[in-house]
Amino acid sequence: MDLALRQRLSLRFAYIGLITFFFSLIFLSINSCSQALPAVNEGDIIFHTSRSAQSQAIQQATGSRYSHMGLILFRQGAPYVFEASATVKYTPLAEWIARGSGKHYVVKRLKNAEQILTPDALEKLHKTANTFAGKPYDLTFEWSDERIYCSELVWKIYDRALDIRIGKLQKIREFNLDAPAVKQKIRERYGDKIPLEETVISPQAMFESPLLAIAVAQ
Repeated sequence: MDLALRQRLSLRFAYIGLITFFFSLIFLSINSCSQALPAVNEGDIIFHTSRSAQSQAIQQATGSRYSHMGLILFRQGAPYVFEASATVKYTPLAEWIARGSGKHYVVKRLKNAEQILTPDALEKLHKTANTFAGKPYDLTFEWSDERIYCSELVWKIYDRALDIRIGKLQKIREFNLDAPAVKQKIRERYGDKIPLEETVISPQAMFESPLLAIAVAQ
């Protein structure tokens, strides 16, 4: 075999090896992403422990491990979490999970989701959700629509779209307002004028709703 032929064969094998390596990387990347995402459905509600500055106060006030939540909705076939964070927005599911403490999360689903969440019902969820998109986050937990916090967002979407009320509404006075982190946030946001009779819905109240069952936990 002459030198020129050996060089051509070596280049061909090197090219085939490079192409094989490239497609192997793509396969591993796709496989890794698919394994990272839980098997969620539209209309699922996802909970985690936020790493935000107010997370500890929410946990102490409500007696809950979970301080943040959102609604699973699909966009172009991909799962997103519709959430109230700095603003009300769609966040890719993987990004939302990665943001939580220890990447731990729990996905809950209506117990009769197969009967209730028909294509028409899901369309109503989407339309109602979009009426809140872009609204600012509510640091003082008021029950108006001008600003929205996480559990309020999900509760109102289900209530207005499907007439389903997930979780018991409470008043601010019903929470543990004497916990250290809670006291600090109250001073920062209310001063001496605490709206004790303000209607609120907490992540814990929704998490404990008898309408929901755990679908996925990680």
